[in-house]
This record gives sequence, C-alpha cells and structure tokens, in this order.
Amino acid sequence: MAVRPVVDLLELSPDFLRDPYPVYAKLRAEGPLHRVRNPRGLELWLIVGHDACRAAFTDPRLSRDWVGSGDISLISGAGPDHPGHAHMLMADPPDHTRLRRLVARGFTVRRVESMAARVQQVADELLDAMEADGRREADLITSYAFPLPMIVICELLGVPELDRDRFRVWSNEIIAPTNPANEGRAYTELLEYLVALIAAKRERQGDDMLSALIHAVDEGGDRLSHKELIGMSLLILVAGHETTVNLIGNGMLGLFAHPDQLADLRADTGLLDGAIEEMLRYDGPVENSTFRLALEDIELGGDTIPAGSPVVIAMADADRDPVRFPEPDRFDIRRDARGHIAFGHGLHYCLGAPLARMEGKIAIRSLLERFPGLALAVDERELNWMSGMLIRGVRSIPVRW
Repeated sequence: MAVRPVVDLLELSPDFLRDPYPVYAKLRAEGPLHRVRNPRGLELWLIVGHDACRAAFTDPRLSRDWVGSGDISLISGAGPDHPGHAHMLMADPPDHTRLRRLVARGFTVRRVESMAARVQQVADELLDAMEADGRREADLITSYAFPLPMIVICELLGVPELDRDRFRVWSNEIIAPTNPANEGRAYTELLEYLVALIAAKRERQGDDMLSALIHAVDEGGDRLSHKELIGMSLLILVAGHETTVNLIGNGMLGLFAHPDQLADLRADTGLLDGAIEEMLRYDGPVENSTFRLALEDIELGGDTIPAGSPVVIAMADADRDPVRFPEPDRFDIRRDARGHIAFGHGLHYCLGAPLARMEGKIAIRSLLERFPGLALAVDERELNWMSGMLIRGVRSIPVRW
C-alpha cells in the first residue's frame, strides 16, 4: 500500500490557527485518518469525524503512557523523569484508574455546587473593578476570563494568591509553547513552586484539595507519591484554569459574532444552560486531544497508523460533523448540543467538566447582566489566536460597553 503523503495544515490554509474548521471539514470529506504536519512542524496522525473520534477515545491501542511506552521527547520539552508527567492524563489503566480514584473525591457534585456562591462573588468583584476603571473598555481575557478561574482553582487547590502574570506565562507555555526552551523553563519554574507549596502543606494542613491529596488514602492503603502529588497539582492548576478561560472567551466571541443569539440570551437567561453546551460544541476550549501513542499498527479507513506514532483526535471537528449535528457551522443557542465531546470521551473525560460549566454559566450571565451594551472593540480578524492545536483561544479580547 502506498504511504499516505503528509498534509501541512498551514499550507492547506494559512488561516488555520484562526479558523481551522474548513481544513478539518476538507480532510473529513476524504476519510477519517490523515498524516499531517502541525503548526509546530511535528508530523502526526489526525483522526477526524464524530464517530471515528469517539471510537478513538475508547481504543486501548491508543495510549497516554508516553513515559512508559513511547518517546516523550516527541511531544514534550520536559524529560521522561519530570514530575510534571506523573498524573492521570499521562497514564493508562490500571495506573490511570488508581490516580483518578484518589483525585475524584475533590470534584464531587456536592463540592462543585458548594463553590457557586464563591464563584459568583469573584465574578462580581472582577466586574466591579472593570466598571470602576471608568474607561468603559477592557481586555476581557486579562480583566475577567483569566483571573476568575485562576482564583477559583487556586482556592480549591489551596494555592496562595499567585502572581498572575507569572502563572499566565507558565500556563501558556505548557499548553501552547512558543519554543522548547521557554516550555522547559515554564515546567521548571512551576515545578519549583509546587515542590515548595507541597512542603508547606505537609507542615500545615488546610481545608483544601492539595492538603486532602497529600493525606488521601484509599481503602487499600494507597496514596499519591511525592512525584504524583506534583504532577496532579500541575494538571489541576493548568487544565483546571485554561479550559474555563477559553470557554468564557470563545463563548463570548460566538455571541459577538451572532448578534441575534446574543440578543436572545440577554432577553432570556433561561437559555443559558443550552447556550453553554452550544458554545462548547461550536468553538470549544480544547481543539484536539492530547497526544495519543499507537501501541501497535492500527488500521482505520483504509490506512494504517504505524506503531509508535503520535495520534491526535480532532474534538473540534467531531463537534462540527454534519452526520451528528445538522448545519454544524450554524451557532444556535437553542440547539440540542448534547453528544458533543468538548470535554473528551471515555476514561479520560475531563474530571473538572462540572466546575467549568458552572463557572462558565456564572461568568457569562453576570457579564451580560452587568454590561448590557457589551461589544467587541476590534475586528474579529485582528484577534491573536493561540498557537498549537491543543487549546483553542485568543490572547486578548478588547471590549467596550
């Protein structure tokens, strides 16, 4: 069989980072599997289409255990022994099952619901600060969408108030690296911070998730190792914050681009639950899955992924597949968007999804109620989209009211 040629995504569309959906649709029309070169120059296998993506998430031949089974240098600037890799998103069963079980109690429905009042308070305080400025304009990301989930996840984990600019650099470099050196520096500096924080928590336990993780013991006497504590803390801090930042940011951009939908939501906030699901489907905060590792040759759609290859699941394309969602490029807050995979699918389904949904609903409702005349202050094409293919979002959103 002939070797499938590599498709350079940026050559297919120089506008790929801003609007990848036409590229994914073109590839999907040709089949579910493609060899591509991503914007960072890495060659990988890309799975598109709703059914193929859902199946890939549950295929045990597609592993997340890069440290144990693959070459981690293909996908990360941090070495194989870096504690930042010692978390459940980088593990397969039974290790994944064990790690998730030890952490899951911190994300129970009851605990998330108990945080709603505090999320509302944080949102109100941030909106007060925006209003008190007097300029009637702001960067929605810097002033609101970034600090809200950062404050919430830091308080949940038990992290003292971090320098926001420093944490934003760390987080951005880990999820959308500008170059390997900066990515490595971000991992190192965040690691040093977490080591010191865990040591302090061991000395003085608090009523927070990190203290609970340090002392958590399951029925069999199992507990997280020091390395796993660091890895899980890094995962919760970064993933627990980035998803919500871009749910708020992308969701508001969807509303700005569709004034009729914005007007409907302002007139009836009872539509908000459905609107959040449509925002997640239409332009969710996670564009593609984290890298999977093919443990063996895998045949899909007449092509074969060679063992040892990096594989990415195109969640953004799955949620724009017309087979699953009629008129998928239409943003409609009344649509039944259930069945989207914006938070993944299967055993790696996002543990923090209920928290992200709750924060997103409070954040967007409060924003629309406070500033009825809120509007995008620049042309949408001027927005600076993040590099890479993992997190989908913009660096800033200038608004006025």
